Amino acid sequence: MKLRIKGDSLRLRVGPAELQRLIETGRIEETVHFGLEEDARLTYALEVGGEEPIAVRHAGTRVVVILPVEMARAWARGEDVGVYGGVAVSSGRLEIAVEKDWACLDKSDGENADTFPNPNQGASC
Repeated sequence: MKLRIKGDSLRLRVGPAELQRLIETGRIEETVHFGLEEDARLTYALEVGGEEPIAVRHAGTRVVVILPVEMARAWARGEDVGVYGGVAVSSGRLEIAVEKDWACLDKSDGENADTFPNPNQGASC
């Protein structure tokens, strides 16, 4: 799973194996370490749970995006690239995008491991 942060927006990109694991277990997560100290890290997770709109939990070094159960299931079995939403925050609104991770057209097969086929594959520029 990849995380992109820009201003008040979060984007998670999820590969096929990760999406399957998310639906089967209800959670996937990654951790990035920034130094030698125990708390010099950021753990980001994607969870399935509840019936509310997309939600976000933040505590210390953890950020969790929570997708409603039916939204996650429909997205996993469908053709939609992503699910989108937002939550109110002190500065206004945090936009959230959770998307299927497509293969990059300019990367080798090895670099595109665990990605969804790009619909533009084979298209000429």
